[in-house]
Amino acid sequence: MRFEVPLETVGGRRVLFALAALPEYGPALRARIRPLVTGVGPIEAGVATACALGACAARGQMPDLVVSLGSAGSATLEQGAIYQASHVSWRDMDASPLGFARGVTPFLDLPPEMPLPTPLPGLPTARLSSGADIVSGAAYRAIDADMVDMETFAVLRACQRFGVALIGLRGISDGVSELHRLDDWTALLPLIDGRLADALDRLAETLPGWSPEPPCFSAAPD
Repeated sequence: MRFEVPLETVGGRRVLFALAALPEYGPALRARIRPLVTGVGPIEAGVATACALGACAARGQMPDLVVSLGSAGSATLEQGAIYQASHVSWRDMDASPLGFARGVTPFLDLPPEMPLPTPLPGLPTARLSSGADIVSGAAYRAIDADMVDMETFAVLRACQRFGVALIGLRGISDGVSELHRLDDWTALLPLIDGRLADALDRLAETLPGWSPEPPCFSAAPD
């Protein structure tokens, strides 16, 4: 069975957009891109992105850039605003009982927090933490980052294996108040859809003069 990979041409570059869930894919984004819908959480995102990049490699049509985009939570950043992820970490990883620093995957030569390129001038940046849990209320106090999502770190690891650059664009959908139902997450998604679309328009203007660099770290297990 052929794996269809929705590559887009943006600013003369081949780009793969990765989005977790269809509620984040509103009319403004639909008018601009056809993303890879990975599914929610780091496992689904990592599997889907790796399969897509593997299919691209088999055909000799690798993307120049992957863009992880969608919503994020934050207790401190402006709700509804769009941020470039300047760094990403994996909050689930804790092998400290074996002597590894929290966030460090054992036997990988990788730091607990990895930098990402932020090519869009004027668009604010923030540190991102990825993990398998929904963060709400007091749980933000334990997060050493400005915003949280569930996919970008896993997408980065897939990109590192294939030597493809990644940028992260996230709109803040929640975090000021505790989450109690699905509507608490979806209420700002229409606003974020339009603002992410504006960021993609800026990306199209930026890419012709910007050379995406492969990830700084591409370590595989020993």
